[in-house]
Amino acid sequence: MTGSTLPRRALGRRLRELRERANKSQLAAGTRIEVSKQTIGRVEVGRPARISTAQYRELLDLYGASEAEREEVLELHREVRAINDSVSTQGWWRAYSDVVNPHFDHYMSLEQASDRVTAFQLTLLPGLVQTVNYRRWIESTTDPAVTAVDVERRLELLARRQHRLIESPGLQLNALLSEAALRHQIGGAEVMAEQLHHLIDVSRLPNVSLRVVPFTAGPHMGLRTQSFVLLYFPPLSVHVEPEPPIVYVEGYTGALFLEEDALVALHRAAAEDIQRVALDEESTRELVGQIAKEYTA
Repeated sequence: MTGSTLPRRALGRRLRELRERANKSQLAAGTRIEVSKQTIGRVEVGRPARISTAQYRELLDLYGASEAEREEVLELHREVRAINDSVSTQGWWRAYSDVVNPHFDHYMSLEQASDRVTAFQLTLLPGLVQTVNYRRWIESTTDPAVTAVDVERRLELLARRQHRLIESPGLQLNALLSEAALRHQIGGAEVMAEQLHHLIDVSRLPNVSLRVVPFTAGPHMGLRTQSFVLLYFPPLSVHVEPEPPIVYVEGYTGALFLEEDALVALHRAAAEDIQRVALDEESTRELVGQIAKEYTA
């Protein structure tokens, strides 16, 4: 279930296109319907905002929207409202909002709405394939002030995220890993051996592709990028075409959500180039197994 994330995002994107075509600023749009330009900005990036149907109609008048464009926008607004009125569609992950970074709520809404995820990781393994012991060590070392109770709640959140990957064929994971992510000894040799055996098991799922970029690989675009996640989305009921993908780049103190076409295209090209030099899936399993043996030697 995608919830309101995709229709909200489609609504905001369409409104931004209409505003820019009309050569109107966010300030002008906000002034017209008596809200701040920040509120207009939130709407345009798909974040929740309190704007009524009448206010949307005012915006459409300001933007000079055609009848077909008006109906498209208002239909998206109706879909968002209908979903939000259903308690059952509220994001389950919000119960953990007090133990994660503020940006992670938005990421979770996108991950849950996506049907395909491509993750490139330089140093740490993607959360969707981490073991409990591996993740526990990450939590305790990167956030020394975290309490034991909060660590356990974060692990619960991780388990629920992973459940969708394991139980739902509707989510496809393409994981591209630097060999460094396999060799950083998070928690020591025993924890890493367990983690790498788990990686091999997960890699055999029909909806998972795991490929490693070995240290012996030649130059590729991933050498200049940070770790990143590309999220792809299924079509909405009111659109034939799916929502455009989005790039998530997480940092130590915050995160970026990149939606501009040029930036998304750059990261898609990077992912393709990384795949060019990565081992195939079977060779990846052989390398992961070999490193796991080194940890148990």
